[in-house]
Amino acid sequence: MPKVSIIVPIYNVEMYIGKCLETLVNQTLKDIEIILVNDGSKDGSAEIAKKYLKKYPEKIVYLEKENGGLSDSRNYGLPYAKGEYIAFLDSDDYVEENMYEEMYELAKKEDSDMVQCNFYWEYPDKNKKKIGELKQYSNKKEMLVKTRVEAWNKLIKREILVKNPEIKFPKGLRYEDVEFTYKLIPYVEKVSILNKPFIHYIQRGNSISNTQNERTKEIFNVLDNVIKYYKEKNLYEEYKEQLEYVYVKTVLCRSLLRMVKINDKAIKSQLLKRTWENVNTKFPEWKKNPILKKNKSLKDLYLKTINKITYKIYCKILSLI
Repeated sequence: MPKVSIIVPIYNVEMYIGKCLETLVNQTLKDIEIILVNDGSKDGSAEIAKKYLKKYPEKIVYLEKENGGLSDSRNYGLPYAKGEYIAFLDSDDYVEENMYEEMYELAKKEDSDMVQCNFYWEYPDKNKKKIGELKQYSNKKEMLVKTRVEAWNKLIKREILVKNPEIKFPKGLRYEDVEFTYKLIPYVEKVSILNKPFIHYIQRGNSISNTQNERTKEIFNVLDNVIKYYKEKNLYEEYKEQLEYVYVKTVLCRSLLRMVKINDKAIKSQLLKRTWENVNTKFPEWKKNPILKKNKSLKDLYLKTINKITYKIYCKILSLI
């Protein structure tokens, strides 16, 4: 059994895949498997991947499928993973060569179900920005509220995903990491934090995450899927306060910042209206949320000032920035 399986979806990334794979095949942790899922690439990505397969057949598993998107590729690769722990990596990013060794050793030392590490935002001019320090969670509820949702900065015990096969990435939707991570949290008993920036998260101007259009509304589908999942698993009442807080903060903070960048004014207006309606329909008493009332961060102070009138003002101001 490999110690770590790394699932890497591939789709039209011939400019990036070589660097990504070079950092994986040269990991200081030798007992790994790299599962490459070619999601119907139409450029030279497959040829590059196959060259690495030929050179490192003991490390690489190469799979091909029809194009179905990032989530579909990750889900497709999961049954092939045999590692004690599973990791995900996007093929346009790359990692430090000691990443998986240090994360695995910490997981074993602390008997962790999951390890999270830090990362860099890396821009086209090669400038790098490290994200803020990650902090240890005192319990699952705090993890649900404070976790970073990225799937690719985590090492996850495979046993959890095998026992809970419903924890999947939502096919055909953006913000897939949000759904996957929030569904995973109730089954994670022990989390370890490694505040080292091992991952270089490449910022591409034309990437999905940086392109805002009508699909930005898919955050509503993803969050609805999460709430539905918690209700189906009889977990909703236990985590109701956290889910309400996460929903409100997600759509009125990060998601709102995306929506105001939509160029089509009609679509933008429609989605901004829907955002306010969704929040107040699904959680009409959200202003009384105990977590929001207790917290004093700038985002929380901003949320406390929002009402029907100030929301419109904030939207106009953010649209000008």
